Amino acid sequence: MKAATQRKIIRWIHIILSIPILGYIYGPVASMPAAANAVRFVFLPVVIISGFWMWLGHKLRKKGKGVVKDAGKVMAAVM
Repeated sequence: MKAATQRKIIRWIHIILSIPILGYIYGPVASMPAAANAVRFVFLPVVIISGFWMWLGHKLRKKGKGVVKDAGKVMAAVM
């Protein structure tokens, strides 16, 4: 998957799942226990994680590639 496509998907997930949070804050969702729990335990964590991924995902991907390269060097040294 191209990086641009991945960014668009994550951005739309972030935007779409933010709508129930707005309903929780400004609407009657807080008075409905099932909907309130869905917002608290599903939508909010996903929005937070997607926001962090959009903000710092490039650094995590670079760090992950470095870890994989370092692991390959360690395995080559051991063998």
